[in-house]
Amino acid sequence: MSMLGTRLDAATKGLPAPLAVVDLDALEANADDLVRRAGGVPVRVASKSVRVREVLRAVLARPGFAGVMAYSLREALWLVGEGVDDVLVGYPTVDEGALLDLAADPVAAGAVTLMVDDVLQADMAQRAAASGGNRLRVCLDVDASLRIRVGPMTAHLGVRRSPVHSPEDAARLAAELVRRPGLEVRGVMFYEAQVAGMPDSSLAVRAVKRASVADLARRRGQVLDAVRDVLGHEVALVNSGGSGSLETSAADPVVTEVTAGSGLYVPTLFDGYRSFAPRPAAYFGLDVVRVPARGFATVAGGGYVASGPASGSRLPRPVAPRGLALTGREGAGEVQTPLRGAASADLRIGDRVWFRHAKAGEVMERFDRVHLVRGDRVERVVPTYRGEQRAFG
Repeated sequence: MSMLGTRLDAATKGLPAPLAVVDLDALEANADDLVRRAGGVPVRVASKSVRVREVLRAVLARPGFAGVMAYSLREALWLVGEGVDDVLVGYPTVDEGALLDLAADPVAAGAVTLMVDDVLQADMAQRAAASGGNRLRVCLDVDASLRIRVGPMTAHLGVRRSPVHSPEDAARLAAELVRRPGLEVRGVMFYEAQVAGMPDSSLAVRAVKRASVADLARRRGQVLDAVRDVLGHEVALVNSGGSGSLETSAADPVVTEVTAGSGLYVPTLFDGYRSFAPRPAAYFGLDVVRVPARGFATVAGGGYVASGPASGSRLPRPVAPRGLALTGREGAGEVQTPLRGAASADLRIGDRVWFRHAKAGEVMERFDRVHLVRGDRVERVVPTYRGEQRAFG
């Protein structure tokens, strides 16, 4: 058994599986590293990569962190009600009920910033503002993907998010927003997924990252100039980056804040980055319930597959004891997961196997509580979003 497995086994002895744990020593070291990498630029916490309110609260209390990036407006309203005073909703919303609730609450309207990349989203926000009587703050989501001309075609390298890409696009949207009473343009966001969310897995990927960083270093300023010309003043918020791109985003003087979340837990998809050393902090434990044959052991549960393209990179990974792997035929199962490898010879029914998830916050949706471990003991047990009966999609 590895030191990790021995420590987690000791901390959770007598507790039923499946169970989730967060290693507080690793989490706090990761938080310090994120702040260091941001170089003095405030770090906004991406809640989708955490999904435990107590962990969000603890991280926000640390120097260098400021505000939450939520993934749902209803989540943002809940967090404001729990005392968070600055929430940027990272994705557009068409939830009319939540917009009306936001506009009717002066505290929430002053704490929440909506994301828009289309006039139809702005129209919905404007109607809510007119009904509720409070101005709503909005942020322009600018596509940060890299576009390269290849002959007559344009290659799009990055995710498909906002249709707003050029300074001209941003100026047109800003002009539409200022014509809508009840809305206040607070800022602009650039999320370079092809830099922040891609491990340094090949020379080609690293070349795309370098080109993307250079493109954004030029284009961010151009977009901001275009938006400022429309508004007649500077915007207060310029958000960029992710756990994999803090240094390059923070280095741009126009950026006022960066966002990170996955770098707190460090899931398996973040093992291949050169910008930081992985220090995993989140695990889940499953118990051996069968030994079906020599070289195999089967644990109960385990089908916690991450979102994204259907591939092996989205499967959970057994990490303690060392020397175990999922089987190619069954993978991570709905109610049981067979494992194979040299370590299976020492496993007995009732033993515990520890896994890491491919992504950060998603696995917390599988559990109603998480055990916060320090060393070889559980320091406290806190509810996840699910445990607080909050499901936001």
